[in-house]
Amino acid sequence: MNVLNILLIEDDMIEVMKLNRTISTLKLGHKIIEANNGVEALEILKRKDDLPDIILLDLNMPKINGIEFLEILKNDAVLKFIPTIILTTSSNQKDLLACYNLGIAGYILKPLKYEDYMSKIEKLLAYWSINELKKV
Repeated sequence: MNVLNILLIEDDMIEVMKLNRTISTLKLGHKIIEANNGVEALEILKRKDDLPDIILLDLNMPKINGIEFLEILKNDAVLKFIPTIILTTSSNQKDLLACYNLGIAGYILKPLKYEDYMSKIEKLLAYWSINELKKV
């Protein structure tokens, strides 16, 4: 299995800590790059020197929301190839459809129970770590 470079775009520090704790507990060697909002994430991605293998994106964020971020990402000739997975509490069908229309790689609802969260993250990262990813 490949070690992944993961860009986590999340404004809730508890959620950031939860993902880091999950990766640590599962003893996965993946590298997490953190951005607190879409603007910060775009600054990281603009450098184009060390691009992530996948992006985990929350929808409800300040400055620009997840859907606005996706629109910018998918209009970039290089960045559009980075698989982007929505990690959110929103079960809104309008959000789900909008995200899939923009070309996301997955849409995962954050479960309330930590054990369920850990299980979902483990499966998600296992899947992407065996994929052949385009090196942009």
